[in-house]
Amino acid sequence: MIKKINKLIVDSGVDLNMSIQIVSLGDNKTLYDYNSQKLLMPASTNKLYTCAASLHYLGKNHRFKTQVLARKNNLILRGGGDPDLTIDKLDSLSIEVSKKYKSIDTLFVDDSFLDSLNYGEGWMWDEGPWWYAAPISALSINDNCVNFYIEPGPLGQNAVVNYFPKTSYINVSNKSLTVNDTLDFKKIRIDRNWVSSKNDFIIHGEIMDTARIDTFYRNINNPTIFVGTIFKELLKKNGSTVKHLSTISKNSDDYFDLIEHQSDSLLVSAKNLMNESDNLTAELFIKSIGALDTLPGTWKTGLDSVKSFLAKEVLIDTSNIRLADGSGVSRYNLTSSAQLIDLLKWMYKSDYKNDFIYTLPGGGWPKSTLEKRLISEAGLVRAKTGGLSGARNLAGYITSKKYGDVAFAILMNGYIGSSSKYTRLQNQIVKAVIYD
Repeated sequence: MIKKINKLIVDSGVDLNMSIQIVSLGDNKTLYDYNSQKLLMPASTNKLYTCAASLHYLGKNHRFKTQVLARKNNLILRGGGDPDLTIDKLDSLSIEVSKKYKSIDTLFVDDSFLDSLNYGEGWMWDEGPWWYAAPISALSINDNCVNFYIEPGPLGQNAVVNYFPKTSYINVSNKSLTVNDTLDFKKIRIDRNWVSSKNDFIIHGEIMDTARIDTFYRNINNPTIFVGTIFKELLKKNGSTVKHLSTISKNSDDYFDLIEHQSDSLLVSAKNLMNESDNLTAELFIKSIGALDTLPGTWKTGLDSVKSFLAKEVLIDTSNIRLADGSGVSRYNLTSSAQLIDLLKWMYKSDYKNDFIYTLPGGGWPKSTLEKRLISEAGLVRAKTGGLSGARNLAGYITSKKYGDVAFAILMNGYIGSSSKYTRLQNQIVKAVIYD
């Protein structure tokens, strides 16, 4: 196998920093090792640490609570870090509230379960409105994004733009154009005035008159008020008026619990985390771990707990690893393939094994980051991808014909341009292990 993989690397012509380790889980034999101690950016393979620690600290049956509290004609909407809160679920709360309160003086939104730091350490300042850099809040909904659905309009006129959720919290300016030729064609672009922290979206560019509907996701500023505004609008839809919306901190000791929504189990959210590589979920997991010790939950307290888990349980030397966030968006994160292998080996032998593997996508799985990769090997590989500009990674488990179950980690950093040949090389290495 060593010669096969070495030949694959040479033949690929790649020239970048790599850290690779492949280990047989049956006998703990190292099958391949290349710079396995070298520290590189893990990108979203960092979520392997986050998912493992979340199963350890929070437990697979943990449920996130979104609560409504009441006192006289005032309400508090309190967030509990639910990464999967939807408009429909919030509407269900509003329906129940509207049965009891037709006139509400002030709706307070309470995100104090987690701290107010919305963006992670080392996140790029110009990520702007992209969905993968959505701000973090204990009150989050619809991934803290707006979904835009764009299709052709009449020739020479604006494209038809619909968006969800429909809310007064955002403003949309449509400057797009429907065309029938590709001369000087300008692709559709959706910008938000993120420099001024505003939720004004501008749609530029062109769409062919024969094009199908396309979907875009853009994040919003201040998710707490985003959720509060939507809840206020849902209450109005269901027959209740709200005079004021406020984030003012208010002592809730004299409020009583009116109603609450509980999320699906953490395991459901963890599968979404690992399949869709959802960054918001990762960071809410980390801060929620931190909230187990003290409120509000923070990145620091959460990541300290993750490092404690890695040091005391997995026996990784955490003086030689850097965790700056839970998702891997930060370029300050540094890890090695050997450290990832240590985690994968420990989880494989732990009581969390089945749940952990359950969260990982297989080759070709729909709506996963492996959807277009290793399709013929769907039942033989379960792995987490990782990608940033200049970084392409893959780590997880393989079922091979010769070696049985295998743990592997491939980190590739330091290239410019397309990631396609690095993805192809990783796929070839995985297949070499499977079919050796």
